[in-house]
Amino acid sequence: MTTDIQTFGFPPGYFVVRSVATCRLLDVTQDEIEDGTEIILWPQKEHSLVESRRNPEANNQVFFIDTSGALCSRSSGHAVDIEGDRLVLRHRRPVSYPFPNPYAHPLPTFAYSADTGEISVNFICDPMYPLPNPPGSPASNSWKAKTYLLASIPLRKPRTIIDDAADFITTAITTPFSFLSGQAPAPHATPEEVFSGVIDLNENEIIEEERGEEAEVDDSNELGRKVRMMSIIRSQESNQVSGEKARNRRRWEIMSLRRMDARTGAL
Repeated sequence: MTTDIQTFGFPPGYFVVRSVATCRLLDVTQDEIEDGTEIILWPQKEHSLVESRRNPEANNQVFFIDTSGALCSRSSGHAVDIEGDRLVLRHRRPVSYPFPNPYAHPLPTFAYSADTGEISVNFICDPMYPLPNPPGSPASNSWKAKTYLLASIPLRKPRTIIDDAADFITTAITTPFSFLSGQAPAPHATPEEVFSGVIDLNENEIIEEERGEEAEVDDSNELGRKVRMMSIIRSQESNQVSGEKARNRRRWEIMSLRRMDARTGAL
């Protein structure tokens, strides 16, 4: 008897997940197996997709969907969970009350869309795991209106003395004009403030469209990049405004491992 197993758009078997924007793969940090180990983006360590030719040390960049529908790491066998907005390894845990809570909760499911290239994260309960409401108080369902997507985070080179000097000159030039007009210069949020969470966004604000070209710069020499879960409220207008770089950071390519070389047609 054959039973259909739901893989949520991912292929059966083992696969690697490549970020279109960074050309890096999802990677379990330093091939660790501890609960809560962060999953990041790292340059591809093994370029062959043929099992017999691959170095087993690259298995921390290989994933699969298990029989329960959970996304799992091949190197450790542990499932992938969301902690805050980070992807982490998650060991199986006993039930604790009140359930669900940040320690014990149902694992999210990750779904891949071949049409959009996006990986969405689906929850069956509020991913903030708030404390139960008092009796008679309605539970908030605002989390259900959001779409949760994985996105790569660009990393800029560290600022230099020249960068600071340029900002100083710009401020020195613009401030007198603001004084003459009677208006205080509007503060500008830096990319570092946006990504570090210093700038608060309202629920209806979408970080992708608010950042601009400067914050999309990804020129750091660091090998690693962060991957984060972003919660957005989709609208037709926001999809039109979203820039190409912002969309690419939400795009992923799934590459299946295979047992033998791909067949080619006759010449």
